[in-house]
Amino acid sequence: MPHDYVLAIDAGTTGVRSRAVFADERPGRTSYREFTQHFPEPGRVEHDAEEIWTALVATMRDVIDELGAPAAIGITNQRETVVAWNRIDGQPFGRAIVWQDRRTADECTRLAEAGHLPLVRRTTGLVLDPYFSGTKMRWLLDNVVGDRADVVFGTIDTWIVWKLTTGRVFATDPSNASRTMLFDIKAMSWSDEMCELLGVPRETLPEVRASSERWGVTDCDEIPRGIPISGVAGDQQSALFGQACLRPGMAKNTYGTGSFVLMNVGDSCPTPVDGLLTTVAWTLRGTDGSTSTTYALEGAIFVTGAAVQWLRDGLGIITSSADIGPLAETVDDAGGVVIVPAFTGLGSPWWDPYARGTVLGITRGTTRAHLARAVVDSMALQTRDAVEAMVAASGVALAELRVDGGASVMNLLLRLQADQLGISVRRPTDQETTSLGAAFLAGLAEGIWPDLGSIEARWSTDVVVEPHPSESIERALADAQYDTWKRAVERSLRWAHDGD
Repeated sequence: MPHDYVLAIDAGTTGVRSRAVFADERPGRTSYREFTQHFPEPGRVEHDAEEIWTALVATMRDVIDELGAPAAIGITNQRETVVAWNRIDGQPFGRAIVWQDRRTADECTRLAEAGHLPLVRRTTGLVLDPYFSGTKMRWLLDNVVGDRADVVFGTIDTWIVWKLTTGRVFATDPSNASRTMLFDIKAMSWSDEMCELLGVPRETLPEVRASSERWGVTDCDEIPRGIPISGVAGDQQSALFGQACLRPGMAKNTYGTGSFVLMNVGDSCPTPVDGLLTTVAWTLRGTDGSTSTTYALEGAIFVTGAAVQWLRDGLGIITSSADIGPLAETVDDAGGVVIVPAFTGLGSPWWDPYARGTVLGITRGTTRAHLARAVVDSMALQTRDAVEAMVAASGVALAELRVDGGASVMNLLLRLQADQLGISVRRPTDQETTSLGAAFLAGLAEGIWPDLGSIEARWSTDVVVEPHPSESIERALADAQYDTWKRAVERSLRWAHDGD
Protein backbone atom coordinates (compact mmCIF):
# COMPACT_ATOMS: atom_id res chain seq x y z
CA MET A 1 0.00 0.00 0.00
CA PRO A 2 1.29 3.53 -0.71
CA HIS A 3 2.49 5.57 2.23
CA ASP A 4 1.81 9.21 3.00
CA TYR A 5 4.92 10.68 1.42
CA VAL A 6 6.10 11.84 -1.96
CA LEU A 7 9.36 10.46 -3.31
CA ALA A 8 11.26 13.40 -4.78
CA ILE A 9 13.94 12.49 -7.31
CA ASP A 10 16.62 15.14 -7.78
CA ALA A 11 18.84 14.18 -10.71
CA GLY A 12 21.59 16.78 -10.47
CA THR A 13 24.79 17.46 -12.36
CA THR A 14 27.17 15.55 -10.12
CA GLY A 15 24.83 13.12 -8.36
CA VAL A 16 21.28 11.91 -7.80
CA ARG A 17 19.20 12.12 -4.66
CA SER A 18 15.95 10.48 -3.61
CA ARG A 19 14.10 12.08 -0.72
CA ALA A 20 10.90 11.27 1.15
CA VAL A 21 8.79 14.40 1.71
CA PHE A 22 5.91 14.00 4.17
CA ALA A 23 2.83 16.21 4.12
CA ASP A 24 3.06 16.69 7.89
CA GLU A 25 6.70 17.88 7.66
CA ARG A 26 8.19 14.86 9.39
CA PRO A 27 11.86 14.36 8.50
CA GLY A 28 12.16 11.91 5.64
CA ARG A 29 14.79 9.42 4.50
CA THR A 30 17.27 10.74 1.93
CA SER A 31 19.74 8.78 -0.18
CA TYR A 32 22.44 10.18 -2.48
CA ARG A 33 24.87 8.76 -5.04
CA GLU A 34 27.45 10.55 -7.16
CA PHE A 35 28.18 9.54 -10.75
CA THR A 36 31.17 10.02 -13.06
CA GLN A 37 31.98 13.30 -14.78
CA HIS A 38 33.63 12.76 -18.16
CA PHE A 39 35.84 15.46 -19.73
CA PRO A 40 37.01 13.96 -23.05
CA GLU A 41 38.40 17.25 -24.38
CA PRO A 42 38.72 20.84 -23.16
CA GLY A 43 35.25 22.40 -23.10
CA ARG A 44 33.45 19.04 -23.32
CA VAL A 45 31.46 17.54 -20.45
CA GLU A 46 29.62 14.22 -20.65
CA HIS A 47 27.61 11.79 -18.49
CA ASP A 48 26.75 8.12 -18.88
CA ALA A 49 22.94 8.01 -18.91
CA GLU A 50 22.85 4.37 -17.81
CA GLU A 51 25.13 5.17 -14.86
CA ILE A 52 22.72 7.94 -13.84
CA TRP A 53 19.84 5.46 -13.96
CA THR A 54 21.76 2.85 -11.92
CA ALA A 55 22.66 5.43 -9.26
CA LEU A 56 19.07 6.67 -9.17
CA VAL A 57 17.61 3.19 -8.70
CA ALA A 58 19.97 2.62 -5.77
CA THR A 59 18.77 5.79 -4.03
CA MET A 60 15.12 5.05 -4.72
CA ARG A 61 15.50 1.55 -3.31
CA ASP A 62 17.13 2.92 -0.15
CA VAL A 63 14.06 5.05 0.57
CA ILE A 64 11.36 2.62 -0.57
CA ASP A 65 12.89 -0.36 1.25
CA GLU A 66 12.75 1.60 4.51
CA LEU A 67 9.45 3.48 4.14
CA GLY A 68 7.42 1.48 1.65
CA ALA A 69 6.04 2.67 -1.68
CA PRO A 70 5.26 6.41 -1.86
CA ALA A 71 1.96 8.04 -2.75
CA ALA A 72 3.59 9.69 -5.78
CA ILE A 73 6.90 10.49 -7.45
CA GLY A 74 8.12 13.97 -8.35
CA ILE A 75 11.17 14.49 -10.57
CA THR A 76 13.53 17.41 -10.93
CA ASN A 77 16.64 17.38 -13.05
CA GLN A 78 19.72 19.12 -14.38
CA ARG A 79 18.42 21.04 -17.38
CA GLU A 80 19.73 21.26 -20.98
CA THR A 81 21.69 17.99 -20.70
CA VAL A 82 20.76 15.79 -23.67
CA VAL A 83 20.44 12.02 -24.00
CA ALA A 84 19.97 10.30 -27.38
CA TRP A 85 18.66 6.75 -27.31
CA ASN A 86 17.05 4.04 -29.41
CA ARG A 87 13.26 4.17 -29.28
CA ILE A 88 13.11 0.38 -29.83
CA ASP A 89 15.48 -1.05 -27.21
CA GLY A 90 16.16 2.03 -25.05
CA GLN A 91 19.94 1.89 -25.48
CA PRO A 92 21.70 5.30 -25.41
CA PHE A 93 23.69 6.49 -28.40
CA GLY A 94 26.98 7.56 -26.85
CA ARG A 95 27.15 9.65 -23.71
CA ALA A 96 24.83 12.45 -22.65
CA ILE A 97 26.10 15.94 -23.45
CA VAL A 98 25.97 18.05 -20.28
CA TRP A 99 24.63 21.60 -20.00
CA GLN A 100 28.15 22.87 -19.23
CA ASP A 101 29.49 21.54 -22.55
CA ARG A 102 30.84 24.14 -25.01
CA ARG A 103 31.39 22.03 -28.15
CA THR A 104 28.71 23.80 -30.19
CA ALA A 105 29.97 27.35 -29.52
CA ASP A 106 31.12 27.84 -33.13
CA GLU A 107 27.75 26.66 -34.46
CA CYS A 108 25.97 29.15 -32.20
CA THR A 109 28.27 31.90 -33.48
CA ARG A 110 27.51 30.89 -37.07
CA LEU A 111 23.76 31.03 -36.44
CA ALA A 112 24.10 34.46 -34.80
CA GLU A 113 26.20 35.81 -37.66
CA ALA A 114 23.56 34.51 -40.09
CA GLY A 115 21.00 36.73 -38.35
CA HIS A 116 18.95 34.10 -36.49
CA LEU A 117 19.24 35.51 -32.96
CA PRO A 118 16.02 37.61 -33.18
CA LEU A 119 14.05 34.47 -34.11
CA VAL A 120 15.57 32.53 -31.23
CA ARG A 121 14.85 35.32 -28.74
CA ARG A 122 11.32 35.91 -29.98
CA THR A 123 10.32 32.23 -30.11
CA THR A 124 12.19 30.59 -27.25
CA GLY A 125 13.15 33.42 -24.86
CA LEU A 126 16.73 32.12 -24.95
CA VAL A 127 19.99 33.22 -26.57
CA LEU A 128 22.25 31.47 -29.06
CA ASP A 129 24.56 29.68 -26.68
CA PRO A 130 25.87 26.09 -26.48
CA TYR A 131 24.36 25.89 -22.99
CA PHE A 132 21.00 24.95 -24.48
CA SER A 133 19.94 21.55 -25.81
CA GLY A 134 19.09 22.08 -29.48
CA THR A 135 22.60 22.42 -30.91
CA LYS A 136 23.71 19.48 -28.75
CA MET A 137 21.02 17.34 -30.42
CA ARG A 138 22.24 18.42 -33.86
CA TRP A 139 25.82 17.56 -32.91
CA LEU A 140 24.75 14.09 -31.79
CA LEU A 141 22.91 13.55 -35.08
CA ASP A 142 25.96 14.61 -37.07
CA ASN A 143 28.65 12.87 -35.03
CA VAL A 144 27.14 9.92 -33.15
CA VAL A 145 23.71 8.88 -34.38
CA GLY A 146 23.95 9.38 -38.12
CA ASP A 147 20.84 8.83 -40.23
CA ARG A 148 19.19 6.26 -37.98
CA ALA A 149 15.40 6.52 -37.88
CA ASP A 150 15.05 5.00 -34.41
CA VAL A 151 16.61 7.84 -32.42
CA VAL A 152 14.79 9.93 -29.82
CA PHE A 153 16.08 12.82 -27.72
CA GLY A 154 15.31 13.85 -24.19
CA THR A 155 16.56 15.85 -21.28
CA ILE A 156 17.28 13.89 -18.11
CA ASP A 157 13.66 14.06 -16.90
CA THR A 158 12.49 12.38 -20.10
CA TRP A 159 15.14 9.68 -19.80
CA ILE A 160 14.15 8.92 -16.19
CA VAL A 161 10.41 8.76 -16.95
CA TRP A 162 11.11 6.52 -19.96
CA LYS A 163 13.12 4.16 -17.73
CA LEU A 164 10.54 4.23 -14.91
CA THR A 165 7.80 3.25 -17.36
CA THR A 166 9.92 0.97 -19.60
CA GLY A 167 9.30 3.25 -22.56
CA ARG A 168 5.53 3.60 -22.11
CA VAL A 169 5.79 7.34 -21.38
CA PHE A 170 7.95 9.57 -23.60
CA ALA A 171 7.35 13.06 -22.27
CA THR A 172 8.82 16.23 -20.83
CA ASP A 173 7.35 19.28 -19.13
CA PRO A 174 7.34 22.91 -20.33
CA SER A 175 10.04 24.03 -17.89
CA ASN A 176 12.49 21.57 -19.47
CA ALA A 177 11.18 21.97 -23.03
CA SER A 178 11.70 25.72 -22.77
CA ARG A 179 15.46 25.10 -22.30
CA THR A 180 16.00 23.27 -25.59
CA MET A 181 15.91 26.24 -28.01
CA LEU A 182 13.21 24.27 -29.86
CA PHE A 183 10.09 25.25 -27.87
CA ASP A 184 7.76 28.18 -28.58
CA ILE A 185 7.13 29.55 -25.08
CA LYS A 186 4.08 31.57 -26.16
CA ALA A 187 2.39 28.86 -28.22
CA MET A 188 3.55 26.29 -25.63
CA SER A 189 4.51 23.74 -28.28
CA TRP A 190 7.53 22.58 -30.24
CA SER A 191 8.43 25.11 -32.92
CA ASP A 192 8.62 23.75 -36.47
CA GLU A 193 10.67 26.81 -37.44
CA MET A 194 13.27 26.22 -34.73
CA CYS A 195 13.41 22.48 -35.41
CA GLU A 196 14.12 23.24 -39.06
CA LEU A 197 16.72 25.88 -38.23
CA LEU A 198 18.67 23.56 -35.91
CA GLY A 199 18.08 20.45 -38.00
CA VAL A 200 16.33 18.44 -35.27
CA PRO A 201 13.39 16.32 -36.51
CA ARG A 202 10.30 17.11 -34.50
CA GLU A 203 9.35 13.44 -34.35
CA THR A 204 12.44 12.75 -32.22
CA LEU A 205 11.12 15.01 -29.44
CA PRO A 206 8.89 14.01 -26.50
CA GLU A 207 5.29 14.95 -25.79
CA VAL A 208 4.99 18.02 -23.55
CA ARG A 209 2.80 17.58 -20.46
CA ALA A 210 2.01 19.81 -17.48
CA SER A 211 4.59 20.07 -14.69
CA SER A 212 1.92 19.02 -12.19
CA GLU A 213 -0.37 16.25 -13.41
CA ARG A 214 -0.32 12.46 -13.44
CA TRP A 215 1.85 11.30 -16.36
CA GLY A 216 1.50 7.58 -15.72
CA VAL A 217 2.67 5.00 -13.21
CA THR A 218 5.90 3.12 -12.66
CA ASP A 219 6.23 -0.09 -14.64
CA CYS A 220 9.78 -1.42 -14.44
CA ASP A 221 11.59 -4.27 -12.70
CA GLU A 222 13.77 -2.14 -10.44
CA ILE A 223 11.11 -0.59 -8.16
CA PRO A 224 7.48 -1.33 -7.20
CA ARG A 225 4.97 -0.92 -10.01
CA GLY A 226 1.95 1.36 -10.00
CA ILE A 227 3.41 4.46 -8.31
CA PRO A 228 2.00 7.66 -9.89
CA ILE A 229 4.54 9.94 -11.60
CA SER A 230 2.86 13.30 -11.08
CA GLY A 231 5.38 16.16 -10.95
CA VAL A 232 8.28 17.12 -13.24
CA ALA A 233 10.28 20.35 -13.50
CA GLY A 234 13.79 21.48 -14.32
CA ASP A 235 15.87 21.97 -11.21
CA GLN A 236 15.82 25.77 -11.10
CA GLN A 237 12.12 26.09 -11.74
CA SER A 238 11.54 23.38 -9.15
CA ALA A 239 13.59 25.37 -6.63
CA LEU A 240 11.51 28.48 -7.39
CA PHE A 241 8.38 26.44 -6.64
CA GLY A 242 9.99 24.88 -3.56
CA GLN A 243 10.89 28.35 -2.29
CA ALA A 244 7.17 29.21 -2.52
CA CYS A 245 7.92 32.07 -4.93
CA LEU A 246 4.40 31.67 -6.24
CA ARG A 247 3.55 35.34 -6.78
CA PRO A 248 4.96 37.76 -9.39
CA GLY A 249 8.03 39.66 -8.22
CA MET A 250 9.30 36.94 -5.87
CA ALA A 251 12.82 35.66 -6.60
CA LYS A 252 15.30 33.02 -5.52
CA ASN A 253 18.94 32.12 -6.12
CA THR A 254 20.28 28.58 -5.95
CA TYR A 255 24.00 28.29 -5.25
CA GLY A 256 24.77 24.90 -6.76
CA THR A 257 27.33 23.80 -9.34
CA GLY A 258 26.29 27.03 -10.99
CA SER A 259 23.92 29.66 -9.65
CA PHE A 260 20.53 30.51 -11.06
CA VAL A 261 18.50 33.58 -10.17
CA LEU A 262 14.82 33.28 -11.10
CA MET A 263 12.02 35.81 -10.71
CA ASN A 264 8.35 34.87 -11.00
CA VAL A 265 6.82 37.24 -13.59
CA GLY A 266 3.29 35.81 -13.68
CA ASP A 267 1.14 34.34 -16.42
CA SER A 268 2.08 36.68 -19.28
CA CYS A 269 5.17 35.91 -21.32
CA PRO A 270 7.43 39.01 -21.15
CA THR A 271 9.34 40.42 -24.09
CA PRO A 272 12.93 39.08 -24.12
CA VAL A 273 15.56 41.48 -22.78
CA ASP A 274 19.33 41.60 -23.22
CA GLY A 275 21.38 39.55 -20.79
CA LEU A 276 18.49 37.50 -19.37
CA LEU A 277 16.48 34.44 -20.31
CA THR A 278 12.72 34.22 -20.44
CA THR A 279 11.60 30.75 -19.44
CA VAL A 280 8.54 28.75 -18.46
CA ALA A 281 8.53 28.34 -14.69
CA TRP A 282 5.81 25.66 -14.55
CA THR A 283 2.42 24.62 -15.87
CA LEU A 284 -0.23 23.32 -13.47
CA ARG A 285 -3.15 21.09 -14.42
CA GLY A 286 -6.32 22.02 -12.55
CA THR A 287 -8.93 19.60 -11.27
CA ASP A 288 -11.17 20.72 -14.14
CA GLY A 289 -8.52 19.77 -16.71
CA SER A 290 -7.47 23.34 -17.49
CA THR A 291 -3.84 24.43 -17.36
CA SER A 292 -2.20 27.59 -16.05
CA THR A 293 1.34 28.65 -16.99
CA THR A 294 3.75 30.78 -14.97
CA TYR A 295 6.79 32.45 -16.57
CA ALA A 296 10.10 33.54 -15.07
CA LEU A 297 13.05 35.75 -15.88
CA GLU A 298 16.34 33.95 -15.29
CA GLY A 299 19.94 34.90 -14.79
CA ALA A 300 22.13 31.84 -15.40
CA ILE A 301 25.57 31.73 -13.77
CA PHE A 302 27.60 28.76 -14.93
CA VAL A 303 30.18 28.36 -12.15
CA THR A 304 29.84 28.90 -8.41
CA GLY A 305 30.02 25.59 -6.53
CA ALA A 306 32.17 24.23 -9.34
CA ALA A 307 34.78 26.83 -8.35
CA VAL A 308 34.81 25.35 -4.84
CA GLN A 309 35.39 21.91 -6.40
CA TRP A 310 38.28 23.45 -8.37
CA LEU A 311 39.87 24.70 -5.15
CA ARG A 312 39.46 21.22 -3.68
CA ASP A 313 40.30 18.93 -6.60
CA GLY A 314 42.33 21.13 -8.93
CA LEU A 315 44.46 23.15 -6.54
CA GLY A 316 44.26 21.11 -3.33
CA ILE A 317 43.68 24.29 -1.31
CA ILE A 318 40.88 22.63 0.69
CA THR A 319 40.24 18.97 1.42
CA SER A 320 36.44 19.24 1.64
CA SER A 321 33.96 21.66 0.08
CA ALA A 322 32.75 22.45 3.60
CA ASP A 323 36.18 23.91 4.39
CA ILE A 324 35.81 26.95 2.15
CA GLY A 325 33.62 29.02 4.49
CA PRO A 326 35.78 28.68 7.60
CA LEU A 327 38.96 29.27 5.55
CA ALA A 328 37.52 32.35 3.81
CA GLU A 329 36.48 33.82 7.17
CA THR A 330 40.06 33.77 8.47
CA VAL A 331 40.78 36.91 6.39
CA ASP A 332 38.94 40.23 6.37
CA ASP A 333 38.85 40.35 2.57
CA ALA A 334 40.44 38.77 -0.49
CA GLY A 335 43.56 40.95 -0.25
CA GLY A 336 42.93 42.49 -3.65
CA VAL A 337 42.51 39.12 -5.41
CA VAL A 338 39.63 38.75 -7.87
CA ILE A 339 38.67 35.38 -9.37
CA VAL A 340 36.32 35.32 -12.35
CA PRO A 341 35.41 31.60 -12.57
CA ALA A 342 34.58 31.57 -16.29
CA PHE A 343 35.76 27.96 -16.66
CA THR A 344 33.06 27.22 -19.24
CA GLY A 345 32.36 30.76 -20.43
CA LEU A 346 30.12 33.34 -18.82
CA GLY A 347 26.34 33.28 -18.64
CA SER A 348 24.05 36.16 -17.65
CA PRO A 349 24.31 38.96 -18.45
CA TRP A 350 27.41 38.47 -20.62
CA TRP A 351 26.63 35.30 -22.62
CA ASP A 352 30.20 34.80 -23.78
CA PRO A 353 31.14 31.13 -24.41
CA TYR A 354 34.73 32.24 -25.12
CA ALA A 355 35.34 33.86 -21.70
CA ARG A 356 37.77 31.95 -19.52
CA GLY A 357 38.69 31.83 -15.85
CA THR A 358 40.76 34.75 -14.65
CA VAL A 359 42.73 35.31 -11.42
CA LEU A 360 43.90 38.88 -10.88
CA GLY A 361 45.56 40.83 -8.08
CA ILE A 362 47.92 38.15 -6.77
CA THR A 363 50.88 39.42 -4.74
CA ARG A 364 53.61 37.72 -2.73
CA GLY A 365 51.36 38.07 0.27
CA THR A 366 48.45 36.14 -1.28
CA THR A 367 47.48 33.05 0.72
CA ARG A 368 45.13 30.12 0.23
CA ALA A 369 42.65 31.95 2.46
CA HIS A 370 42.61 34.92 0.08
CA LEU A 371 41.89 32.60 -2.86
CA ALA A 372 39.06 30.95 -0.92
CA ARG A 373 37.62 34.35 -0.02
CA ALA A 374 37.84 35.47 -3.67
CA VAL A 375 35.82 32.43 -4.76
CA VAL A 376 33.12 33.19 -2.17
CA ASP A 377 33.15 36.84 -3.29
CA SER A 378 32.64 35.72 -6.90
CA MET A 379 29.39 33.96 -5.96
CA ALA A 380 27.91 37.18 -4.57
CA LEU A 381 29.31 39.37 -7.37
CA GLN A 382 28.03 37.19 -10.21
CA THR A 383 24.62 37.17 -8.54
CA ARG A 384 24.66 40.97 -8.46
CA ASP A 385 25.39 40.99 -12.20
CA ALA A 386 22.28 38.90 -12.82
CA VAL A 387 19.99 40.70 -10.36
CA GLU A 388 20.88 44.18 -11.64
CA ALA A 389 20.03 43.06 -15.18
CA MET A 390 16.78 41.52 -13.94
CA VAL A 391 15.65 44.60 -12.05
CA ALA A 392 16.49 46.83 -15.01
CA ALA A 393 14.55 44.58 -17.37
CA SER A 394 11.46 44.08 -15.21
CA GLY A 395 11.28 47.52 -13.62
CA VAL A 396 10.55 45.72 -10.35
CA ALA A 397 12.95 46.18 -7.42
CA LEU A 398 13.36 43.02 -5.39
CA ALA A 399 12.31 43.27 -1.77
CA GLU A 400 14.23 40.14 -0.82
CA LEU A 401 16.14 37.21 -2.29
CA ARG A 402 15.38 33.68 -1.13
CA VAL A 403 18.47 31.47 -1.30
CA ASP A 404 19.23 27.76 -1.27
CA GLY A 405 21.83 25.31 -2.51
CA GLY A 406 24.99 23.98 -0.91
CA ALA A 407 26.84 27.29 -0.54
CA SER A 408 23.86 28.99 1.13
CA VAL A 409 24.92 27.39 4.42
CA MET A 410 27.76 29.98 4.55
CA ASN A 411 26.60 32.96 6.60
CA LEU A 412 29.60 34.84 5.18
CA LEU A 413 28.16 34.48 1.68
CA LEU A 414 24.75 35.69 2.84
CA ARG A 415 26.31 38.78 4.45
CA LEU A 416 28.28 39.56 1.29
CA GLN A 417 25.19 38.99 -0.87
CA ALA A 418 22.96 41.27 1.20
CA ASP A 419 25.47 44.12 0.98
CA GLN A 420 26.08 43.63 -2.74
CA LEU A 421 22.34 43.72 -3.51
CA GLY A 422 21.18 46.10 -0.77
CA ILE A 423 18.21 43.83 0.07
CA SER A 424 17.31 41.15 2.60
CA VAL A 425 18.64 37.66 1.93
CA ARG A 426 16.47 34.89 3.36
CA ARG A 427 17.45 31.23 3.81
CA PRO A 428 14.62 28.75 4.40
CA THR A 429 14.41 26.17 7.14
CA ASP A 430 14.19 23.41 4.52
CA GLN A 431 17.13 24.16 2.23
CA GLU A 432 16.59 21.21 -0.12
CA THR A 433 14.18 23.35 -2.11
CA THR A 434 14.85 21.71 -5.48
CA SER A 435 13.61 18.33 -4.32
CA LEU A 436 10.91 20.03 -2.24
CA GLY A 437 9.55 21.72 -5.37
CA ALA A 438 9.34 18.39 -7.20
CA ALA A 439 7.48 16.91 -4.24
CA PHE A 440 5.08 19.87 -4.12
CA LEU A 441 4.30 19.58 -7.85
CA ALA A 442 3.57 15.86 -7.56
CA GLY A 443 1.67 16.23 -4.29
CA LEU A 444 -0.43 19.05 -5.70
CA ALA A 445 -1.53 16.80 -8.57
CA GLU A 446 -2.42 13.97 -6.19
CA GLY A 447 -4.19 16.14 -3.59
CA ILE A 448 -1.54 15.70 -0.89
CA TRP A 449 -1.27 19.50 -0.81
CA PRO A 450 -4.73 20.79 -1.68
CA ASP A 451 -3.75 24.18 -3.11
CA LEU A 452 -0.95 26.72 -3.53
CA GLY A 453 -1.84 28.34 -0.23
CA SER A 454 -0.95 25.17 1.66
CA ILE A 455 2.45 25.17 -0.07
CA GLU A 456 3.07 28.81 0.88
CA ALA A 457 2.18 27.98 4.47
CA ARG A 458 4.78 25.20 4.49
CA TRP A 459 7.68 27.63 3.75
CA SER A 460 9.53 29.11 6.74
CA THR A 461 12.66 31.20 7.37
CA ASP A 462 15.79 29.87 9.01
CA VAL A 463 18.06 32.92 8.67
CA VAL A 464 17.45 36.43 7.34
CA VAL A 465 20.42 38.75 6.71
CA GLU A 466 19.81 42.46 6.30
CA PRO A 467 22.21 44.70 4.36
CA HIS A 468 24.20 47.42 6.05
CA PRO A 469 22.68 50.92 5.61
CA SER A 470 23.37 52.41 2.19
CA GLU A 471 25.51 55.20 3.67
CA SER A 472 27.70 52.80 5.69
CA ILE A 473 31.35 52.05 5.07
CA GLU A 474 30.50 48.39 4.43
CA ARG A 475 28.15 49.25 1.57
CA ALA A 476 30.65 51.70 0.09
CA LEU A 477 33.28 48.96 0.14
CA ALA A 478 30.81 46.56 -1.49
CA ASP A 479 30.19 49.01 -4.34
CA ALA A 480 33.93 49.60 -4.81
CA GLN A 481 34.48 45.84 -4.89
CA TYR A 482 31.79 45.51 -7.56
CA ASP A 483 33.49 48.14 -9.72
CA THR A 484 36.73 46.15 -9.48
CA TRP A 485 34.84 42.98 -10.33
CA LYS A 486 33.49 44.48 -13.55
CA ARG A 487 37.05 45.43 -14.58
CA ALA A 488 38.14 41.84 -14.01
CA VAL A 489 35.21 40.46 -16.02
CA GLU A 490 36.19 42.65 -18.97
CA ARG A 491 39.62 40.98 -18.97
CA SER A 492 38.09 37.49 -19.09
CA LEU A 493 35.76 38.12 -22.05
CA ARG A 494 36.55 36.41 -25.39
CA TRP A 495 39.82 35.08 -24.00
CA ALA A 496 39.54 31.81 -25.94
CA HIS A 497 38.71 33.63 -29.18
CA ASP A 498 40.85 36.78 -29.27
CA GLY A 499 43.99 36.42 -31.32
CA ASP A 500 42.71 33.41 -33.31
